[in-house]
Amino acid sequence: MNAYVLWSISQEWVDLFISLGKPTNVLAILTFFVGLFTALAVLRTLETLKLKLGIAPEPKKALWYSRKKVLESLTDSVPLEREGDVMLNHNYDGIRELDNNLPPWWLYGFYLSILSGVIYLWYYHVMPDTPLQADEFTAEMAVVEQIKQDYLAGEANNVDENTVVALVDASALADGKKTFEANCASCHLVDGGGSVGPNLTDAYWIHGGSIKDVFTTIKYGVLDKGMISWQETLSPVQMQNVASYLLTFQGTKPANPKAPQGTLYDAAASAEASSADTSSVQP
Repeated sequence: MNAYVLWSISQEWVDLFISLGKPTNVLAILTFFVGLFTALAVLRTLETLKLKLGIAPEPKKALWYSRKKVLESLTDSVPLEREGDVMLNHNYDGIRELDNNLPPWWLYGFYLSILSGVIYLWYYHVMPDTPLQADEFTAEMAVVEQIKQDYLAGEANNVDENTVVALVDASALADGKKTFEANCASCHLVDGGGSVGPNLTDAYWIHGGSIKDVFTTIKYGVLDKGMISWQETLSPVQMQNVASYLLTFQGTKPANPKAPQGTLYDAAASAEASSADTSSVQP
């Protein structure tokens, strides 16, 4: 039996003992001990009453649990002077064999292991509501997966203009495209060429062309130019996806592009400036 099997069995035994901590079982155990202590208290009171009434106590008997008797009861060994009675005729180069009884401590331990096996079998393989190890593992993994999904969802919804990044995975861009066509194409056209809103395919941007600039524009809007705020309509994830999708228009050729607006945005120069600003901050 390897260590993993032993560990598994020990875990299930722990579960068994934990089940004893249920309110009904605790009440039964407490009731047993309260009754036991009450009986002992009554016996002690009777002994005290006998002494007060002058009734002579019974003579004390010899203790049955002396050290010698305890050792003899645990080993059930034959005294040296009587070893000849249990000696077998086997002789191996002067080594003789004794036909001693099995030690009671080992024999009772063996019986206890059988009893514990029966209890284990009944609890885990007969009781319908007791999950086996594989079922417990499946249930625990489902809980962990739910915790993981909740955590990822919470982290995703924590996106803002300071933590947003340009996404490139297909699912995010597909979601961004869907959002763009439903909410933004009326002003920027489906191909990003621009109509009421500016052209998204050239290198000119009115409010900055980085992912953080685009996210900020989508989130807060530009009310004086007709660009509404989308933070009450779109989730942070949706705004990040649509901002990432907008950047994919760069360098494409729309059917009827609108004239450039704003200033030329140099992504490389902007990245260098951002890096310089970060390195200038003293720790």
